This record gives sequence, structure tokens and C-alpha cells, in this order.
Amino acid sequence: MKIGAPKETYTGENRVAMTPDSAQQIQKLGHDCLIETGAGLNAGFTDDAYKEAGVEVVKTAAALWKAADVVVKVRQPDASESKRLREGQTLISFFNPAANEKAMADAAKKGANVIAMEMVPRISRAQKMDALSSMANIAGYRAVIEAGNNFGRFFTGQVTAAGKVPPAKVLVIGAGVAGLAAIGTATSLGAITYAFDVRPEVSEQIESMGAEFVFLDFEDTQDSSASGGYAAPSSPEFREKQLEKFREMAPEIDIVICTALIPNREAPELWTEDMVKAMKPGSVIVDLAAEKGGNCKLTVMDEKIVTDNDVTIIGYTDFPSRMAAQASTLYGNNIRHMLTDLTPEKDGQIVHNMEDDVIRGATVTYDKEVTYPPPPPKVSAIAAAPKKEPAKELTPEEKKAQEVAAFAKETRLQVTLITVGAVLLLSVGLVAPASFMQHFIVFVLSVFVGFQVIWNVSHALHTPLMAVTNAISSIIILGALLQMGSGSILVILLAGISVFMTGINIFGGFLVTRRMLAMFQKS
Repeated sequence: MKIGAPKETYTGENRVAMTPDSAQQIQKLGHDCLIETGAGLNAGFTDDAYKEAGVEVVKTAAALWKAADVVVKVRQPDASESKRLREGQTLISFFNPAANEKAMADAAKKGANVIAMEMVPRISRAQKMDALSSMANIAGYRAVIEAGNNFGRFFTGQVTAAGKVPPAKVLVIGAGVAGLAAIGTATSLGAITYAFDVRPEVSEQIESMGAEFVFLDFEDTQDSSASGGYAAPSSPEFREKQLEKFREMAPEIDIVICTALIPNREAPELWTEDMVKAMKPGSVIVDLAAEKGGNCKLTVMDEKIVTDNDVTIIGYTDFPSRMAAQASTLYGNNIRHMLTDLTPEKDGQIVHNMEDDVIRGATVTYDKEVTYPPPPPKVSAIAAAPKKEPAKELTPEEKKAQEVAAFAKETRLQVTLITVGAVLLLSVGLVAPASFMQHFIVFVLSVFVGFQVIWNVSHALHTPLMAVTNAISSIIILGALLQMGSGSILVILLAGISVFMTGINIFGGFLVTRRMLAMFQKS
């Protein structure tokens, strides 16, 4: 089959659906690759780079659409491109099926098969094809960079001879892929970062990235996670509590990154006009939900505005396109993985298996029929983590009772061990000579002390340093060697066993240390 990537016609779109690297991988599936002249220039990929990768460069878009069996694109096709679809041809692209019913009907009427990349189901096996996540990751990163470009101060705090500079305070609303990318970028730049999401189960992810999760003092019995890990609409009571919290934070926040979206719905209004008015002059709002109406209703899609109180609101929708090389690489890999699933035998033949959850879920037209919306996948989507019950705070009396019980348990264990040891010593002492008992008492005490020292070490301390310490502690081998000079056959035998086991500890300790340190070396 011939896989072709035309030049994007959407104004300002710099991405391309096929890179030289992804084309080489596609050719390994048995396909031939075509690219329109200049399609990759805005992303930094020249026609010569494609030719070196074995890709045929086609002069015009019309010639490419005519020659290609499978057309791969970034943006949904415009009217002129839709007219070029023909029977039996496959289109793989973002398609916006929920708001593109006429284009779907036209494609189905022509007998073209359309795979919408935004419809790839969120199941574990399909993560490598999840173009929405790939682009959201870039958008979240770029949103913080764009905010910094319009923010008149440092992100990180500084103490200089000229004075102290406080760190910026950043609030990220929504902790999906874009939100987490924004959190990671803001914290790495040194900002004090707060994040909010209606799904409390993501609080651990937020806190693991160095941000503070904004909790609401509100018990919402409604499930906040929709299918596939997306957020579900909140109850009116929860929303009011949420807005109340944002109003409280607005005067202190310098930068707001809005990423909250609900599938097939307008973006919820989360940052109201009065919150914008409460913000300090010079503050910045970046609204990644601008294409769906915006989380801030003052947002103007694809524009940057400055309010009367000097707050900058950015509503750009082309953040991935502003990092075209990286975005094209990731999106090209998403396309390539989709083609891998469509070419199971790697023989250059497309098999559109509608029994496959991923292919069926992403297909919006097939065999002259509109197949959108898809049925639920047979396998479970990536599920949200179950809600954890908050840990109950113990009273001082309860804490004291727990400590007493733990101490009593440990004391009983120690008494039991000492009693058993005393009985053994007494039993052996009745039949063994005095010279043997001197060695045996030292042996028993060594075992007891060694057990207490090693067993009580926390597992978290089993690091390369601990491995070396274990090896060094094997200095007791000297004691075993001295005991081998004894005249007792039994003592010599035990000393020999001690030397053998201690030798294992010495060499094993250094071997483990070597392997653990190698894990942290750069390749």
C-alpha cells in the first residue's frame, strides 16, 4: 500500500503527519511512503531528508491524494480535501466527528474509510496511538513557557544583594495530561505550584511532581471520573464550592493555566470575570480550553488580550504547532503505531479489523457506513484509582495506647528469645566441657547481636551504602580465623563454616554494590 502525507492547509499549522524516521518504520511494514513537496519544511524536515529515508516526494496535493491508498494528516480535511476522498481509500487524521457530521456522511457515501485519531480508546494497549495525550503533553509544557514569556518576573525566587525576589505562584486547573505537563514545567522553573482537579484520586500524582493539591472542604457523593479517565461534570453544589475556593486564591495567584475539558461538551467556566478582576496587575491566564469556549469566559480564541486591570489572557489553540518538530515526531509515531495495528502481517496489506477494540473505536466511517459513535470497548478503559478513605487522626490517648501495645509486643519477643537462648546454653553447658562453653557463649551472643542489628535496619536503607556496610561488617572473619586455631574439632568446624559464610557476605556485598551503582551511570 502507498501511505501519503499531504501538506497541511490549515492556516498556521506547521506540523506534518509523517517524519523521515516514522516513514522508515512504516516501510518496514511493507508499505511505500509518499510526501507532498514542502510538507515538512515548517517542522524542520526537508524534502532531501525524506528522499534519504526512501520516501517519494510528490509535487502536488492532487497527485498525492490520487496516488495514496492511505492518507495521513494532522488537521481534519477541509472541503477541497474531502472532495478528493475516493472509494476504498483510508484517511487517518484528527476529524472532530462530533461536530463534523456532514463530512462523515460524505466520506461514507464515497466509500472512504476514516480513522479519527482523537477517537482512539483510552485502553492500555492503545497508549502508543493516543495522539490526544501526545499533543496535550506538548500543549501543557508550551502553555507555561508562553505564560513566562508574558509574565514580567522570575518564576523562581531569588535572594540577591539588591534585594529579595519572591517566587511566582502558579495555579493549574485540571490534572490531565496537559495539566500534569504544566505542573512539571512550572515546578522545574521554581514556581510555587498549586493544582486542582475534580478527581481527588489524582492528588498523589500532583504531589509527586512537587505541586500542592487544592482540596475542597466538601463531600461530593457523585463519581467525578467519567469513562476513560476523563473528568465528569460536577454537581452544582460542588461547582459553587470550587468557585468559592478559586475566588479566595485569585488575589495571590500570578499565573493560571486552565486545562479542564469534558468530552463532547463546552468547556466549563471555572475562572470567572470577578476572579480576573481580583488578580494582581501583570498576572497571566493561559486557557488551553479556548477551542471549546474556554474555562475563562473572557478568553478570545487564538488571541491574546489584556484586561483593564492589566491581566493577560492567552487563548491560543496552536501550542503543539508552535513546537512543530517535536509535535510532528510524536504524532508521526502515533500514526505509525496505528498503521502497525492495521498491518498485522507486515506484508504491506491493510486489514481493517472492526473486531479490534482500538481500530473499531477510532473508525468513524467504514464500508459506506457512518460508524460513529463507537460501542464501548470490550476491555476496560484505564480506570481511575479507587477513592481512599482519609486516614483517621488519632487522639493522644489512642496514640499512647498504640505505643504501649507495640512496646509490650516487642518486649515479649525479646524475653522469649532470651529465655530460649538461656535454656539452650544451660542444656549445652551440662554436657559440654568448659573450654567449649567459652567459645559457644561468644557465638550465641554474636548471633543475637548480629540479628538485632541487621534485622532492625529499614528496607529503605538497603542502598549501595548499606551493601558496603554489610561487607565491611564482615570483619568478623578475623574472629573466625582466630577460632580455627582451637584444639576442638567442633570449634574448628564452626569457624570454617563462619569463614565460608562471611566470605559470601564480603564478596556478595561488593558485587551488589557494583551492580546498583551501574544502574545510575550514564550510558
